[in-house]
Amino acid sequence: MPSWEEFFLGALAGGALAFGVRFIEERKRWVSQRHRRSTMSKAVDLRLSLGPKVVAFGGGTGLSTLLRGLKHFTRNVTAVVTVTDEGGSSGRLRQEWGVLPPGDIRNCLVALAEDDNALNRLLNFRFDHGELAGHSLGNLILLAATELSGDFRLAVEEMNSLLAIRGKVLPVTTEAVVLKGRTDLGTEVTGELQVSATGASLTDVWLEPRDARPLKDVLDAINGAEILVLGPGSLFTSVLPNLLISDVAKRLRRAKVPLVYVANLMTQPGETERFSLEDHIFWVRRALKRNPDYILLNNAKIPPDVASRYAEAGSQPVVPMSQGPDGGNVIEGNFLAIKDDRTVRHDSVRLVESLMRLVREAGDQRIWTR
Repeated sequence: MPSWEEFFLGALAGGALAFGVRFIEERKRWVSQRHRRSTMSKAVDLRLSLGPKVVAFGGGTGLSTLLRGLKHFTRNVTAVVTVTDEGGSSGRLRQEWGVLPPGDIRNCLVALAEDDNALNRLLNFRFDHGELAGHSLGNLILLAATELSGDFRLAVEEMNSLLAIRGKVLPVTTEAVVLKGRTDLGTEVTGELQVSATGASLTDVWLEPRDARPLKDVLDAINGAEILVLGPGSLFTSVLPNLLISDVAKRLRRAKVPLVYVANLMTQPGETERFSLEDHIFWVRRALKRNPDYILLNNAKIPPDVASRYAEAGSQPVVPMSQGPDGGNVIEGNFLAIKDDRTVRHDSVRLVESLMRLVREAGDQRIWTR
């Protein structure tokens, strides 16, 4: 009969053996799951790396919404962002530090990040008191990167790498440009805020300096694109500033790939008040000296309670006046999403699905005509 010491040692050995077996099994399961996740991640990365080359122009909320959809279909995305913002934190940093406005760049970087929820909370964190009140952390990081590198373009490139985003974000130019306009009364207005407030009465818009040069990377992206997308976004303050740079407009005018204008869902009080779809296209055509090949237009009905809130603010759905604009194929679809039961936004997935169909059709046509 074994002694208690032998019994104890035997029990301990048995327990250790059982624990070891369980540990090995759990370890195998963890390694297997990690391998599956790694394999799936590699498969996703491969699929995205083979996606079409998309260049999207804009700024603000609209472009960010589009990018959140695009990153699930392709990694070959270049977001070209306007640099005329002068409001909020961006405007203060531009005035106090002499840097280009970082806000729209930050929003696009977050939108293309793989885990945009975590980054969104961090980079969009806004200080609410002290000297930093009103500033977002992301804007300050871009400011710090600019100060360290001595160049806004290099700072944005550093952020592209640091965040490992699915694509690339570029300022359309690194020159300090100012948006200007002239109203039907002959009054000259200066800056985004004034232009936005008088958009409905504008007869002309331009950038100063008029000979501002775009980044070479922007022109290279246009040359290599399989589809070019304008908007969605504020007409005068997000979309047009990119097109008012002459070298950009020339490249877009000569492009042989689909040029698509994504129509806004709603008009904007002051900026595009009472504008029809034709009015939006008029200004795009005026800047580019050509029509878009395609126009994506939402035809889904906005819930009455949401529509009434927008109407009270002077905002209406963007619709054609008659049969649509002269030039450009209008593709209507349900591109509507309602955020928090009150805010109108584009449905990024359905929007991007329509863009991907246009890329495929253009590719099929090129193969057919060879």
